[in-house]
Amino acid sequence: MDLKIQTSRRAEARQQRGSRLDLPYGCRESDLGAPRIHGELLKLGFDLSERSVSRWMRRAPRDADPIKQWLTFLRNHREPIAAMDFFTVPTLTFGVLYCFFVIGHDRRKILHCNVTRNPHALWVVQQLREAWAYQEPHRFLLFGRDAKSGAEVVSAVRDMGSEPTRTAFRRPWQNGVAERWVGSCRRDLLDHVIVLNERHLKRLMSSYLLYYHEDRTHLGLAKDTPAGRATEIRSAGEKIQSFPRLGGLHHRYAVAA
Repeated sequence: MDLKIQTSRRAEARQQRGSRLDLPYGCRESDLGAPRIHGELLKLGFDLSERSVSRWMRRAPRDADPIKQWLTFLRNHREPIAAMDFFTVPTLTFGVLYCFFVIGHDRRKILHCNVTRNPHALWVVQQLREAWAYQEPHRFLLFGRDAKSGAEVVSAVRDMGSEPTRTAFRRPWQNGVAERWVGSCRRDLLDHVIVLNERHLKRLMSSYLLYYHEDRTHLGLAKDTPAGRATEIRSAGEKIQSFPRLGGLHHRYAVAA
């Protein structure tokens, strides 16, 4: 009987002091340290020790999912991040062309794009120099682990003032912005045409980049375009005019003048 009374009294004392069990759920998942959390709780009127906060923080479940950690890094550093990648394009004569591009994470702009039949490290270094010929490079540059991005590329990226960041082995989702652009380019253009040769592909990519930057809206940009597209004001009775893009594969719509 005495033990039950003591247990009941201890529970009542914890409730009167405003114990850790009564705290808002958001406080239990905060990434702040115990001293700062304890300070916030004191300002909220909770009377407990910093040691109690530390003890409950150790008991709280932690989300160690590497995917969420990487996505948080990308969201917090979106503006200073750029990424580069390759994708292959077959030709009419069963040859293979390699399309190289550099994309900025902030506005999804393609900073540079080029085509070659024989990619190698020195060619990649030259493309990176052309991507930031008259501008300051991004702080981070993401790229994969293929042979075309060897030690020469890493050294050149550091010499330009950027930090080379390789994706993990067999983790293409870590370079998701570049991978998604490749998918868009294939769905919008390359799945609908037969590439004749290197010159033909360069002309197609030049036209697609113009459409991509100025006309095509993006979900990741709140339905805006990378270059910024002004919203038109349409009055009642005004007609909508269609302008073909990429030979009629796509269209841009505007209020008729």
